Amino acid sequence: MFSRLLLGAAALTVVAIPVLAAPAFAEDMPAGITTSTIAGKTVLVDAKGMTLYTYDKDAGGKVTCVDKCAAAWPPAFAPADAKATGDFTLVETADGKQVWAYYGKPLYGWAKDTKPGDATGDGVGGVWHEAVAQ
Repeated sequence: MFSRLLLGAAALTVVAIPVLAAPAFAEDMPAGITTSTIAGKTVLVDAKGMTLYTYDKDAGGKVTCVDKCAAAWPPAFAPADAKATGDFTLVETADGKQVWAYYGKPLYGWAKDTKPGDATGDGVGGVWHEAVAQ
């Protein structure tokens, strides 16, 4: 009897681990975007593991960080054939390139982050924030 209980508990553990390890929205994430735990938060990151950010001044699904701003905060460009999925949509830059958006907010990197796990752009100017997975 005891061995059956242990076997049953072990089977439940094996089944539960994949469910707990992946966020519920993982199947709806576009290629090239995933999540990472940074300072206890689940944050969106690019394919290289670099933190992605949102900009408070972006509104109405528009990319407003351009020119010098975009040099410091490069947009998270999507391939030309990308399709919206789940909570991720696409917005266009003024020159017609597609950028990933999360809940309608365009996503950006930060030039001063130098390695995966850096989140030095969070709070810059009071208008830049880590893209925290919801």
